[in-house]
Amino acid sequence: MERIAITGVGSQLQGVGRLADGRAVFVPGAIPGEVVQIEITQEKGRFCEASLSAVLEPSADRVEPACPHAGTCGGCQGRHMAYGRTLELKRQIVYDALTRLGGVEAPQVRETLGCETPERYRNKAEYPIAWQDGRPVIGMHAAASSRIVPIDNCLLHASQSSLALRWFSENLNALPCARQLKYLVTRVNRAGELMLVVCADAPVRSEIERLIPALKCALPDLKSLWFCQLNRRPAHALDGRCARLWGAEALKETLLELEFEVSPQSFFQVNPVQTERLYACALEAAGIGPGCGLIVLDAYCGAGTITLAAARQAKSALGIEIVAPAIADAKRNAQRNGLAGRARFICGDAAREIPRLLGRGQRFDAAILDPPRKGCDAALLEALIAAKIPVLAYVSCNPATLARDVKLLSAGGYRLEWAQPVDMFAWTGHVETVASLSRQ
Repeated sequence: MERIAITGVGSQLQGVGRLADGRAVFVPGAIPGEVVQIEITQEKGRFCEASLSAVLEPSADRVEPACPHAGTCGGCQGRHMAYGRTLELKRQIVYDALTRLGGVEAPQVRETLGCETPERYRNKAEYPIAWQDGRPVIGMHAAASSRIVPIDNCLLHASQSSLALRWFSENLNALPCARQLKYLVTRVNRAGELMLVVCADAPVRSEIERLIPALKCALPDLKSLWFCQLNRRPAHALDGRCARLWGAEALKETLLELEFEVSPQSFFQVNPVQTERLYACALEAAGIGPGCGLIVLDAYCGAGTITLAAARQAKSALGIEIVAPAIADAKRNAQRNGLAGRARFICGDAAREIPRLLGRGQRFDAAILDPPRKGCDAALLEALIAAKIPVLAYVSCNPATLARDVKLLSAGGYRLEWAQPVDMFAWTGHVETVASLSRQ
């Protein structure tokens, strides 16, 4: 047990302080400015992790969590503080990463763009199901654990998702196939329509089909029901073969006045309101506006959402993505929105495709990067540096890998102009960032 002052913030909104011996200690649930009593839980050489035993001098930003599962469910890391304080700390996380890891001196990091309504914003939810303590349970995983916290409502998820969760919480124990069920996945579009996917590790499709009358009665917004038989050792909740049992093939969704069809295994951002703000920042970072006449490259384009947003205002946009089904979706989305003449897509490795395109005389005025959490491949960054594209817009879901890649791009002749944090995932430790870089 030790008494410490909390002076900083960690990458997951943990409080950070110093032990008497000078080592840094990370304390979930503590807020910068507080004095707390802690108990060391793990020692890792130069730093430690600790649990919060008591708050001796609380912050003015400390609040009573609105969620009864706060502290046990691993979904939210910031429920114990005022929402505005989480936005300040997320800006600090981005600033610290860019200075300490990116080597940028006094970076211009804007104030975090927060959610107008930081509840019920998630349009997709994945609820794990397991046999636990002699009975089937559904809910969310506990923090840093495979154990499931049984819940029947989540304040982050659309109300239609929580209604489906509640039905399965109340009826799971009576289902003959309960032992085979592994996940319940929900999607809800802006019209409030619900898609339900029941995932199992055994061929229990017929048993799920028998639930259709009860589910249609209990879930008035249900528009589509699917069964997913998972692959052996699935990598994620929908890693398997999906079959439609009832209703629509896909849900229609809109972003920035563009229309998309979302099927069970399609990638689509989970917070559409904040996604529009994120994409608007990406276009600003790349210098894209109505009638700008730019030729734009979109690396890691996925299903083409940012590519199409750019194509509406630029002269043309080219999206590159290595995942073939995503490129197929992107081409259909371009046709659906009347942009096939201004947006084209290539399925391939962007690090290889960019030099090939340049060799054919293709030139780009701006590039947009939206990589996964691991950041950009080094070969891609080298290709971009060699291409000498004037402006880069980097969309990141991980401040640490963003900072690492900014450092590499800086060494290659780019300068960070500004960074804009966007709170896509309210109350959690995650923060999205758009960075604008210009060629010097």
